[in-house]
Amino acid sequence: MNKLSFNQRLAQLVIHWAINWPKTIYAVVALLAIALLTQVPRINIDTDPQNMLSHDNPARVFHQQVKKEFNLYDAIVLGVVNQQGIYTPQSLSTIKNISDYLLTVDGVIHSEVMAPNLVDNITNEAQGTLRFSWLMPSAPQTQQQADAIQQAINRLPMLKNTLASNDHQAIAIYIPLENSDNSYQIAQQLRQFISTQDQSNEYFITGLPIAENQFGNEMFVQMAISAPLAGLMIFTMLWLFLRKAVVTMGAMLVAMSTVIITMGSLITLGFSVHILSSMIAIFLMPIAVVDAIHVLSEFKEKLQFNRANHINQSTDDVVSDVISHLFQPMLFTTLTSAIGFYSLMLTPIPPVKVFGGFVGSGIIAAFILTMTLLPAYLSRLSPSTINDLSTKDSDKPTLLVRGLLALSTMTIKAKKSIIVSLVAVTVIGLVGITHIVINDNPVRWFKSDHQISVSDRVLNHHFSGTYNAYLVLSYDEQGQQQEGLIDSLLEKANSEKIVLPSWIARPTAQQLLQAFDDASFEQALNPQQLSFLEHAQNVLNTAAQTQGNFYQPIALNTIEKLAQHLRKNPVVGKVNTLSDITKTVNRELVSGLDTDYVLPKTSDGVAQVLLQYQSSHRPGDLAHFVTPEKDKSLLWLQLNSGDNQAMMDVIDSVDAYLAQNPLPLGMSLNWAGKAYINVIWQQAMVEGMLESLLSAFVLVLLMMIMLFRSIRYGLLAMLPLSITIISIYGVIGWIGKDYDMPIAVLSSLTLGLSVDFAIHFIERYRTFRQNGQTVTQAITAMFHEPARAISRNAIVIALGFTPLLFAPLVPYVTVGLFLASIMLLSAFVTLTLIPAVLSATSTDKS
Repeated sequence: MNKLSFNQRLAQLVIHWAINWPKTIYAVVALLAIALLTQVPRINIDTDPQNMLSHDNPARVFHQQVKKEFNLYDAIVLGVVNQQGIYTPQSLSTIKNISDYLLTVDGVIHSEVMAPNLVDNITNEAQGTLRFSWLMPSAPQTQQQADAIQQAINRLPMLKNTLASNDHQAIAIYIPLENSDNSYQIAQQLRQFISTQDQSNEYFITGLPIAENQFGNEMFVQMAISAPLAGLMIFTMLWLFLRKAVVTMGAMLVAMSTVIITMGSLITLGFSVHILSSMIAIFLMPIAVVDAIHVLSEFKEKLQFNRANHINQSTDDVVSDVISHLFQPMLFTTLTSAIGFYSLMLTPIPPVKVFGGFVGSGIIAAFILTMTLLPAYLSRLSPSTINDLSTKDSDKPTLLVRGLLALSTMTIKAKKSIIVSLVAVTVIGLVGITHIVINDNPVRWFKSDHQISVSDRVLNHHFSGTYNAYLVLSYDEQGQQQEGLIDSLLEKANSEKIVLPSWIARPTAQQLLQAFDDASFEQALNPQQLSFLEHAQNVLNTAAQTQGNFYQPIALNTIEKLAQHLRKNPVVGKVNTLSDITKTVNRELVSGLDTDYVLPKTSDGVAQVLLQYQSSHRPGDLAHFVTPEKDKSLLWLQLNSGDNQAMMDVIDSVDAYLAQNPLPLGMSLNWAGKAYINVIWQQAMVEGMLESLLSAFVLVLLMMIMLFRSIRYGLLAMLPLSITIISIYGVIGWIGKDYDMPIAVLSSLTLGLSVDFAIHFIERYRTFRQNGQTVTQAITAMFHEPARAISRNAIVIALGFTPLLFAPLVPYVTVGLFLASIMLLSAFVTLTLIPAVLSATSTDKS
C-alpha cells in the first residue's frame, strides 16, 4: 500500500471535516463574516499622496517642514469664467459674494483666502511713499470702476495670471484649507452656494486636494457598486456554464466570504482604505472564483461521467474525489498567487504593502474556504439537484467544446508556427516595454468628462497653472555658521581669557556676536581684550552682511536668474518669488514707473522695501517667501500640468541650469510641494515593484520546480506568466498608456493567475501520462474537462468584470480592462504554447 504524502493526508483531513461537520463550517464562517461586517462603519478613506511615503521619508519630512516654516496650506481653486469678459460689475459682484461667503465657511483659513476683494493694490502716493489699499473694497458699480481693477491687477506681477487671467476672461479664488481631508465637503458647500449666484458665469473647482479627496468619496461609492456588479456578472456567467443557480451560489459564497473577511479584517485592524485597498475586493473576486470554478467543473464532469458509465457513487464520495484530485495543484496555485502579492510588501510604499499583505492573505482565505465551505455546501445539495447536474446538457457539442477540440489539433499540427508566433509576440512586447512612460496624475483618475477633469483643463488654460511645486533655497548650517571663522574667534577669545557662557560651545555667528557684545559690557577687560572684541564684532558683522541672508542683493539676484530660467519651461506657467515682491514694492516706493521695477542695490534698501510691504493689509504674505531669520527663501512654481513627467522635466531643467550656474557658497536647494511628492512616491513604487516582481518570479519558479520535481516542467509553467506579462506591458508601451499605480500592481495578479492555469494544465497532463497515455493522447485528453475548466475560468472572469469598464473612475476602468486581458491572454498562451512545446520536445511514448 502506497504511503500517503503530507498533502494527501492534509486533503483527507480537510475533506473529512468539511463533509461531516458542514453546519459547524457554516456557523463559523457566518459568525466571522457578521462580526467583521459590523466594523465597516469604522472605515477610513485615505487618498493623500503623502501617505504613499513612510512618515520618516526625507522628502515627506522636508515637505512638512517647508509648509510649517513658510506658513503654507493645501488649497483648492475656484475659477469664475466669463467668455465675454470677467471685468464687469455683475461678474465682480458675484465674485465678491462668493469670497464673502467663504469667510463664513468652517475649515477655510479665512486670513489666507486670495480674492480680488481680499488683496492689496500697491500704488505710489508720492516719492518715497507707498499706499496700500484694498484692490476691490466693494463691488464696482460702473464699468469704469471694473476697468480700474483690471488695470491695477495688470500692474501687480504677483496677481497677474494668478488671481486674474491674462485673457481677462477668468478670476480665481484661492481657498486654503485647515485640513485637506475636508476639501470635498467644503467644495460641495461652495457648489451649493454658487448655484444661487449669477449663472451667466461658469464656475470650476480644481486643485490636487479636491481631486484626491473627491476621488476618495467617489471611490467609496464605486467600491460599493463595482464589486457587487462584478459578482452579479460572474454569477450570471457561471450559471450559463453550470445551468444551476443553487450550484453557482457555492462559488459566490466562497468569493463573498473571502471579500468580507479580508476587507473586514483590514478595517478592524485600523488600516485606512487607499485607492489600492479599495480594489482588494475586485482583485480577490476572480482569484476566489478561479478555484471554485475548477472544483465545480470537475464536480459536474465527475457526476456526468459516473452516470454515463453507470457508476454508483455517493455525493460525498464524488466531492471527496474531486477535492483530493485538486488539492495539491490548488494549494500550489494559492501559494504562488499569494507570493505574488506578498512580494508587494517589499516595496517602500505603505499602502502598497497593506494591499499586498491583505490580498495575499485573502488568497489563502479563499483557498481555505474553497476546501471547506464549498465541499460542505456541495455535500448538502439535494438529490434532485445532483440528478440535474449529472444529466448532460446536450449531446450536441457546445461552441466552447468545438473550439477546444480544434485548438487541440492545431497545437499538435502547427506547434512550430505557434512557438515562433509567440516568440515574435514576446520580442515585440519587449520592445514595447522600452517605450513605457512612468507617469501619474490624480486628476487623470477621473474620466475626461468628469467635473474635476473639465475644471482642470479650463483653469489651466486660462491661468498660469493650478499645480504647485516649491523650490526652497537655504543657506545651509555650515555656510551660516562659517565654522572656520567662528572656531578661530573662539580660540582667540579663550587665549585672551575672555569668559563666555557655557552654552556657547557651537554658536551661530549671531549668538557669538551677542556673547561678545555682552562680555564687553559685563566684564572688566583690559585694552587688549577690548580691542580684540571690537575687531571680532566687526568681523562677525561683516560676515553677517555678506552671507546667509536672503535680503542680500546677491541672494535675490540668484533667485531672479533661477526664476528667469524656470519661466522658459513650457510646463511652468509662472514663478512667484521674493524678488518679484521686492521689485514691485521698490517701483511703487520710488516713483511708480516701470524703470524702477528693479532690485535695490543694498541689503538695507531691500530691508526698507520689505518693511514697507509689511505695512499692507496682508503682512503675512511675506512669510510665504522668506523665513523671519532670512536664511531660507521659497520660489512658488505654478505648473500647468500635474503629470509626474512634467514635474520631472522641471527638476531636470533646474539640475542642468545649476550644473552651469552653481549656487553661491553655502546656499543649497531642495524641492517640496504635492507635485514633487507625487514624483518621489512614483519613483519608489516603480523600483519597489520591479524588486518585488523579480523576487516573486524567482520564488514561484522554485515552487514550480518543487511541485513538479522537474526543472523542465518548472520552466514550462513559467512561460505563460512571462509571455502574458511581457505582452500586456508591451501593449501599454506601444499604445502610450501611462504606467501608473493600478497598472503596476496588476503584474502581481498576472503572476498568480497565469501560473494557476499552467499548474492545472501541466499537473493534469502528467497524470494522463502516468496513466499510460502517449503525448498526443494526453494533450488531446487535456482539451476535454481540464481545458474547459481553464476556458470557463478565463471567460467568466474576463466578462465578469466588464461592469468596471463603465465606472466613472479611470483606475477601475484600467483594472477591469487589463484584468480581462490578463485572463484571456494567459489562458490562450497556456492552451497553445504549453501543448505545442510538449508536443515539440517530448517523445511520443507511453
